[in-house]
Amino acid sequence: MTKNHGPSIKNDEKYEALLKEGMSKQKAARIANDPNSGKKGGKAEKYDERSKKELYDKAKEVGIEGRSKMSKDGLIRALRNS
Repeated sequence: MTKNHGPSIKNDEKYEALLKEGMSKQKAARIANDPNSGKKGGKAEKYDERSKKELYDKAKEVGIEGRSKMSKDGLIRALRNS
């Protein structure tokens, strides 16, 4: 049976599997909480095509620290590396 990781993790089973693969807790949580993760198709808008506000909101959702002081390029780098 999968452990309940509380309300901050939406898909406990996927979260645990990602941790076993060696992902960090932050990255595993981000993927497990994204309802579109695991779906194929590449329909997401590219980071370069998003506004700074959209990137900031995504960085906030993911939990990137220091995002308020980042430029658009900084937000893109942080999102790609998280």
